Amino acid sequence: MFETIEQFLGDAAGLLWGNPVTLILLLGTGLYLTIRLGLVQVVAFRHGWRALRGSDGRNRGEGQISPFQALSTALSGTIGTGNIAGVATAIALGGPGALFWMWVTAFFGMATKFAETTLAVRYREIAPDGSVAGGPMFTLLNGLKMKKLAIVFAAFTLIASFGIGNMVQANSVVDGLTFMVPDLRANDDIMGWMALAIGLTLAVLVGMVIIGGVRRIARTASTIVPFMAAVYMIAAFIVLAANIEAIPAAVATILNLALNPWAAGGGAIGLAIQYGVARGLFSNEAGLGSSAMAHAAAKNSDPPREGAVAMMEPFIDTIVVCTLTGLAIVVTGAYIDRPDDVVGASLTATAFSQTLGQVGAMVVGFSLMLFAFSTMIAWSYYGDRSAYFLFGERAVLPYRIAFVILIVVGATIPLGMVWNFSDIANILMAAPNLIALVLLAGLVKKLRDDYLDDVRRDPAGALRND
Repeated sequence: MFETIEQFLGDAAGLLWGNPVTLILLLGTGLYLTIRLGLVQVVAFRHGWRALRGSDGRNRGEGQISPFQALSTALSGTIGTGNIAGVATAIALGGPGALFWMWVTAFFGMATKFAETTLAVRYREIAPDGSVAGGPMFTLLNGLKMKKLAIVFAAFTLIASFGIGNMVQANSVVDGLTFMVPDLRANDDIMGWMALAIGLTLAVLVGMVIIGGVRRIARTASTIVPFMAAVYMIAAFIVLAANIEAIPAAVATILNLALNPWAAGGGAIGLAIQYGVARGLFSNEAGLGSSAMAHAAAKNSDPPREGAVAMMEPFIDTIVVCTLTGLAIVVTGAYIDRPDDVVGASLTATAFSQTLGQVGAMVVGFSLMLFAFSTMIAWSYYGDRSAYFLFGERAVLPYRIAFVILIVVGATIPLGMVWNFSDIANILMAAPNLIALVLLAGLVKKLRDDYLDDVRRDPAGALRND
């Protein structure tokens, strides 16, 4: 029975995510917004960094957390297993050229993030106690009066939060820890008790964070994200420094196999595009609308200003972190003549281990653990806001309790069915969000133009009285 259901969900998830139409819609929306918004990812890039640092004099506005904390919370949801396992899978199955198409996805995804965050701040709701709720469901409800689509988005976000944002991540923490001690995997009894202990510990830690709401989540994320990214990136830089003479050839290989059909073959380029786009979208979540809920809570009175901050996510997540992973795999040649079972995180660990020895595998395992933990606390907030939208404030505490309990479940059970169900929920989240982005692109352009005109007139924000 369960095997039949799992097979059905696996086939459905494969059809939805492996379908060129789906990838074209997600990437095509980013391309459309890039053109409609006048290369906003280039024009507003500098404004995003200034807003993030608070050096533009425009830090006033209602909200619960700073733009930096909002970005950290959003990044804690996107910097995760996709940066380690996703990149490795793309290269293993699509070749090194897949990394180029991940860059393309990130570039267009920056415009998508700008639009969905701008709309989330524009249509967010602020309660009398100062708490904020925003995201695509409020954009659909308040901006387009599409209540049914808003409910669909919130419902699938709630479902996805228990899957990809919870049980899958708890299981990844178990994998990350046991990855550092491979001998444990051979003993089923020890593995069972260890998984339970890890699940209970995680449940307590996550519960302590999410019970405090978005402010505590943001404070935790703004501490964890810079630390975990720094540890992983330093290790990647050491690998690249040890193979520095191979970097030019690696970049040439990536570009050649991504763009040159005579070098790669038409079918190989097709695989590079398919896996590069799919893993890129999975990594930075551009188009899903998830991180817009975190940015909606930012203290920011200019929706496009927070949109410019949100653009940093695909840049940091994919163009920086995923590139380091991909280059490490290519320069070490770990993807060449690999065993069939060395595909995801194990391929990244192999690449790191060739330079760093056992420490390389430990860095990958430790990073998987931190990345998964940070993803859990971010997705708990996304599910929290969805529960609030669907059922009101009374549903928030029961949701948080259920979220914590399911961490233990996720750490101790096989997750094939959960993975597939989560993938389906994710793509069904994206559909209503993409509709809102296309229909409200004109409004986003107007808000963008007004914001940039205001910045030109008053670069330091000295004339504002928010």
